[in-house]
Amino acid sequence: IDVFRILAGMGIRLDDGPGFPGAKITPHYDSLLVKITAKAQKRKDAAAKLIRALREFRVRGVATNKSFLLHVLENEEFLSGVVDTGFIAANPHLLEPLKEKDRAQKLLHYIGEVIVNGTPKSLGAVGAPPSVTDPMIPVLEPKPKTKPSLKETFDKEGPEAFAKAVRSNEGLLITDTTWRDAHQSLLATRMRTVDMLNIAEANNAALANAYSLENWGGATFDVCMRFLRECPWDRLANMREAVPDIPFQMLLRGANAVGYTSYPDNVVYEFCKLAKDTGMDVFRVFDSLNYLENMKLGIDAVGQAGGIVEAAVCYTGDVSCPDRGAYDLEYYLGFVRELEAQGIHVLAIKDMAGLLKPEAAHMLVSAIRAEHPNLPIHVHTHDTAGTGVASMIAAAKAGADAVDAAMDAMSGMTSQPSLGALVASTAGGDLDTGMTLKDMSKVNEYWEECRGLYAPFESGQKSGSADVYIHEMPGGQYTNLLYQSTQLGLTGQWSAVKDSYAVANRLLGDIIKVTPSSKVVGDMAQFLVANNLTEQEVIDQAETLSFPKSVIEYFQGYLGIPPFGFPEPLRSRVVKGQTIPGTNMSCFSGRPGADMPPMDLGAEKKKLEEKWGPGSPNDSHSHVIRDVDVMSHAMYPAVYDEYMEHLTEFGQLNYVDTRTFLTGMKVGQELTVTLEPGKQLVVKLIGVGEPNEDGVVNIQFELNGQPRMAHIKDKSVGGEVKTRSRALKDVVGSVGAPMPGVVLETKVNKGDKVKHGDPLVSLSAMKMETLVSAPCDGTVTNIEVTAGDQIEAGDLIVEIDES
Repeated sequence: IDVFRILAGMGIRLDDGPGFPGAKITPHYDSLLVKITAKAQKRKDAAAKLIRALREFRVRGVATNKSFLLHVLENEEFLSGVVDTGFIAANPHLLEPLKEKDRAQKLLHYIGEVIVNGTPKSLGAVGAPPSVTDPMIPVLEPKPKTKPSLKETFDKEGPEAFAKAVRSNEGLLITDTTWRDAHQSLLATRMRTVDMLNIAEANNAALANAYSLENWGGATFDVCMRFLRECPWDRLANMREAVPDIPFQMLLRGANAVGYTSYPDNVVYEFCKLAKDTGMDVFRVFDSLNYLENMKLGIDAVGQAGGIVEAAVCYTGDVSCPDRGAYDLEYYLGFVRELEAQGIHVLAIKDMAGLLKPEAAHMLVSAIRAEHPNLPIHVHTHDTAGTGVASMIAAAKAGADAVDAAMDAMSGMTSQPSLGALVASTAGGDLDTGMTLKDMSKVNEYWEECRGLYAPFESGQKSGSADVYIHEMPGGQYTNLLYQSTQLGLTGQWSAVKDSYAVANRLLGDIIKVTPSSKVVGDMAQFLVANNLTEQEVIDQAETLSFPKSVIEYFQGYLGIPPFGFPEPLRSRVVKGQTIPGTNMSCFSGRPGADMPPMDLGAEKKKLEEKWGPGSPNDSHSHVIRDVDVMSHAMYPAVYDEYMEHLTEFGQLNYVDTRTFLTGMKVGQELTVTLEPGKQLVVKLIGVGEPNEDGVVNIQFELNGQPRMAHIKDKSVGGEVKTRSRALKDVVGSVGAPMPGVVLETKVNKGDKVKHGDPLVSLSAMKMETLVSAPCDGTVTNIEVTAGDQIEAGDLIVEIDES
């Protein structure tokens, strides 16, 4: 028995049995844990007392008849006293088990899991431990309003009025990216909702004159579920409640919504509708290749949902350098004309890598402003080279209405420029932001301390670097790719990865680099380093190499068509023998999702209800499937299922403080957790035992003064380490893993006949999926791996007999 919370009250009598925390119940025990007797003037009153007492009674670790007793006591036929021996048979629902939330015990189980087995490896918390300092939350008094806020203007008058208010605003408007792109760029997108909600009230006051608060979309959507085990929709709803007066802004990947692939059109439309209904205002719509057909879908979906369409032109190259290539001023002006013709509300210049130098910013914004005097312009950059503040001021002086920045403690390097620096630099002049440095400093003090909690996710980057002008890596990808490279066994080769990033970009045709196209470049770069390949070797050996799945799909047109086409002959060699599933085509010729049939969202909801909803086999948390859950599953089916499995086992964890979430507790430590208003838990860790003969560690807690137990399997105890065979380099049919990862699926069986290029095994490593193909014709004689196996680069996976 893990939990045994006894009941009490007027008119209740208890006759104790063998029930107490820590009691071991054998198969031959006397089944009476405790007898409960209720006394009252009337039968129904006595039953009501019993029902109340039973609902307060907590037993965990053994099955009991509590649910049966409650069903009986709530049955009108029983309460009237008219029952016979056929009563149970006539009321089979009496035997249905009750589903209790059991939130407290699940929380203790999670804390115990972290204490015994450490922080989940999937989180990537490989740096220093979290700071022991709790951030101080500032209190700011709201300023008196002198005019309607942009949020009020949008809510009452719509997106066109919002755009007009932005254009007529005196001074420079600022978007604070701290809640999304800043932590995506610096901390691998690991910022948890609780740390943003803590500062929400102060933000609402300090940023009252802001253009927007960027807080959703991009990588935050899947990372919420995949690593932080939070629902992204609940995050948005909670933020909206906490910050009612500032427009919210998200990043929408055009036809890819918040995913890495194409979806049926109705999915994108429904996603935007749900996002708007949940609290989103400004949708920054972009396409990773500046492919207009993909942009149109996102623009139309946001417009139909009633959101503010901020369409982005993604920037690469250098318009101030006449020798940089095809991405010149005329290219950007031409694309802006096409976007403006779509009826957008705001234009964004999205400089993902921090390539927009001050002179280039002035040239580009001036040219766009001259052609489009009434179109609001919003500029986004990263401070990788250290020129961010200068570039944003240059853009503002050239006619930009708004720029992106981050709180000082979350700014600089691969993040956005310093918000405090922009506020101070423009104060008192024509570009005055309407914000005060005093307020910014108070909010920033919180972030200085809060960032210490995320020390495990720091990249180790000490300063900016101007080599971004060479490799052109997006700021949001920099820290993620650095960590992924370490996990892929490329420790100490980060310089080589950066150099290969530039090589990969050339191989792919010098493309716009932003998720998901930047992922293609990053996957290709790591592939080059892991396999020690030169640029020419890739072109020459393309037909025999097992490229990452993202690279193959890029050349097949899954992301759309790049501005200046695909490079040849590499594309033809990579897609040779490849077909798009469900078709006889090797490549798409237009928008990839244009011909996809609509998704039956109603049918998908029914499937999720059967799998995860009330009454399902996995219903241990009484989770009602909502439309937003259907959308999460539509975007990331496997990630959503993993999230629900975690939710079933450990419950909601978004209310747990970050230090406990990452490192658990220490003996003697006391912790207060608020599950919901009026529902608070006081948890104290009493002791941690040693693993028993089964490798199970007993952990003693005190919960609201009552003893509780958690039993955790120590994963380091027992089990044999399997040594894998290595592929033979000189034997063509000895097929090795191209890089470390996890086996997703084996595509062949022993004895199968395969042809050169046939898929053998699907691997995954840090979001990068690779399909290993047959290097020759022959017969499969041996398969060394199965789904779920963890393998290293060069491990033997399949053997093929060429004879």
